[in-house]
Amino acid sequence: MKYGRIIKVSGPLVIAEGMENAKMFDVVKVGNKRLVGEIIEMRGDKASIQVYEETSGLGIGEPVETTGEPLSVELGPGLIETMFDGIQRPLDAVMRVAGDFITRGVEVPSLDREKSGILNQQKSWRLCSSRRYYWCCSRNNNN
Repeated sequence: MKYGRIIKVSGPLVIAEGMENAKMFDVVKVGNKRLVGEIIEMRGDKASIQVYEETSGLGIGEPVETTGEPLSVELGPGLIETMFDGIQRPLDAVMRVAGDFITRGVEVPSLDREKSGILNQQKSWRLCSSRRYYWCCSRNNNN
C-alpha cells in the first residue's frame, strides 16, 4: 500500500501529502479510523480527497492509505434485495457490527459470499485482483 499523511481538513475535504504514487479517483482510507474517501485532485505529491464519512476529529499527521483502485460497485447475488449506504455497505451488516447507528470507519463486505444466485448451477466467487471478487455463474436452462 501507499501511504501519505493529512496536512489539512476542511469539512469533507482532506488534503494529504506524500501521495505521489496515488492516482486520480483512487479510493483511500483516511485517518486512524480508515474513513472511505476518493482522490478528486492531484498536485505534485498532494492529493485532495473527498471523504464520504464524517471527518470531525481527523487530525494533521494522520495516515492516508491509497487502495490503488477506483470507487466501484460490487455486483452479485443479494444486490437487489439489500439496502446499502452510499458506499455500498449493507445496512443490516453494519447494524450487526455497530448497532443502530452507522459509526465511522465500519468495514463490512458489500455482498454475502455464501449467497447463491438464481441463475447459477454452480456458485463461484473468484479472486480477480488483490481485494476484488467477481461472481461467476452459468444460466440454468432448466427454468
